[in-house]
Amino acid sequence: MIKHPSPIKSGSSGFTLIEIMVVVVILGILATLIIPKIMSRPDEARYTKAVLDIQSIGQALDLYRLDNTQYPTTEQGLQALVTKPQVEPIPRRWRQDGYLSKPPLDPWSNPYVYLSPGLHGNYDLLSLGADGMPGGEGKGADITSWNLDQAP
Repeated sequence: MIKHPSPIKSGSSGFTLIEIMVVVVILGILATLIIPKIMSRPDEARYTKAVLDIQSIGQALDLYRLDNTQYPTTEQGLQALVTKPQVEPIPRRWRQDGYLSKPPLDPWSNPYVYLSPGLHGNYDLLSLGADGMPGGEGKGADITSWNLDQAP
């Protein structure tokens, strides 16, 4: 009679149910510690993008002023950085390619608020934050050109 080898050898190594459960518990503990940190990152990224946008728009406004001796008025708005204003005062040396490629939106898809002259300098530029409303706290706090170093 021919003896067939057994597919399962005695003494073969493998994971026991307890070992697998310990690994699952450890992964669960790690997930509860790491996931909240990862989930808050999108808010930090949006805040950082708004700060960088405000700085970039500020540079475009400064170039506009260098070319035209004054900042766009509140009525002309930030659109004056994209297309030549048709509202007085019409700039004499407006760049043919503009100062920005498109009207800027904040990371929450709202337009930036622009006032010139501003209450805090030559102009005020701000994002109304996640809530899209003036004021606010935390994620909903305004991000302003005159207070960029004040992280929420």
